[in-house]
Amino acid sequence: MAIQKLLHGVDTASTWIGKAFAWLIIALMVLVVVEVFKRYIINMPTAWVFDVSNMLYGALFMMCGAYALAQDGHVRGDFLYGNFRPRVQAALDLVLYIGFFLPGIVALTWAGWRYFGDSLAMKETTFNATPLPIYPFKFIIPLAGAVVLIQGLSEMLRCIVCLKTGQWTPRLQDAQEADVVAQQLAGSELVDDEARQLAIEKSKGLKG
Repeated sequence: MAIQKLLHGVDTASTWIGKAFAWLIIALMVLVVVEVFKRYIINMPTAWVFDVSNMLYGALFMMCGAYALAQDGHVRGDFLYGNFRPRVQAALDLVLYIGFFLPGIVALTWAGWRYFGDSLAMKETTFNATPLPIYPFKFIIPLAGAVVLIQGLSEMLRCIVCLKTGQWTPRLQDAQEADVVAQQLAGSELVDDEARQLAIEKSKGLKG
């Protein structure tokens, strides 16, 4: 189905972008470890490490937003939502996407682009002994906004399909995420077999 391919295509792009930027956590860890060694062992601190660590973490946090949305991984207060029928869930999601998501993410993307433009025009740098350019990092703001916006539009299309069919279209799930859920629930004594199986199926995108 063409719509299913489109949804999976957007999910795939968001997943690859998120996983690519997730490697920044390795660079951030190495940077912090080296700086701790230099600062406390050989007494040679580096002036620009704090700024770079903020940039790396900021880029990691922003560029993984679309991945979290594609995996339905954002925190949701679903005390009632989980018991609703799929059409009710889709209607509620669509209203919230239109009323809150679209205005917020469009404003973020537009303001971020202007923010980046002003920074680029003045060749903005950090305020320390070793000034670093800030505008490449600020470009991440509109870029992340655009990626999340595309994923959000895909989620809205998924809601519309659910309203028509009465069922959620399956997601492209991260196998590791589903495996973790299954492993954690397998040894749990606090849930019965039916609840355990339902949770595992939901983690694999098989909710109906």
